[in-house]
Amino acid sequence: MSDTLTVTPPATAPLAPRSDEPMLSVRGVKTFYGNIMALKGVDVDVYKGEIVTLIGSNGAGKSTLMMTIFGQPRPREGTIVYEGRDITKVPTHEIAQLKIAQSPEGRRIFPRMTVFENLQMGAAVDGFAHFDEDLQKVFTLFPRLKERITQRGGTLSGGEQQMLAIGRALMSRPRLLMLDEPSLGLAPLIVRQIFDAIRELNRTEGLTVFLVEQNAFHALKLAHRGYVLVNGLVTLSGQGKELLERPEVRAAYLEGGAH
Repeated sequence: MSDTLTVTPPATAPLAPRSDEPMLSVRGVKTFYGNIMALKGVDVDVYKGEIVTLIGSNGAGKSTLMMTIFGQPRPREGTIVYEGRDITKVPTHEIAQLKIAQSPEGRRIFPRMTVFENLQMGAAVDGFAHFDEDLQKVFTLFPRLKERITQRGGTLSGGEQQMLAIGRALMSRPRLLMLDEPSLGLAPLIVRQIFDAIRELNRTEGLTVFLVEQNAFHALKLAHRGYVLVNGLVTLSGQGKELLERPEVRAAYLEGGAH
């Protein structure tokens, strides 16, 4: 899409401080749909305090990796370790209790519930312990949601639904926020607002973010580090700025190739 380069984000994020061990470590993960291998031995690390992005064209396996980390589907081979615990075979609802939150592709909000009720659903994971405080944080981040608080989710615009999906995830007080295609189908101005919010959460609260995106330009500008996924395999990795400057990345994702 030509929209990809119409908005220029701030300079690439500086590298986040690293601990010795990754917060999330994916090793040799192979995931199948029936007899079709969607992930062919993927290795990815996410360190505490980082924004890490996984870019790739449609069908590369990005969303499959995100769903595999969350337990649906399960990998046939490989391991997934989160904060030192092997979660490869842990049920999805238990993974959510470990302070991992996901804003899935397609938003998947509750369309018949109001904005307020959707946010309540997110807070249920944390037992409503900090509900009022967290609600104000979400409204500060996304003022539009406060204006729409009594409106049903299904009547919101696409951008507002994406804000609600991220807000709902944040209400669980995650230590790791996983975002699947947050810019998909949105106008450039809304994309900028979404990415600014992610950057602010990382900068002010140190929130660790794992971001899956087709919009390589915005994702690599935002991220400390990135991975390129092609047909179920990681083909490149490095700092966001480095990947932006790689000619093969520019050709494939930034200059009229696959977005």
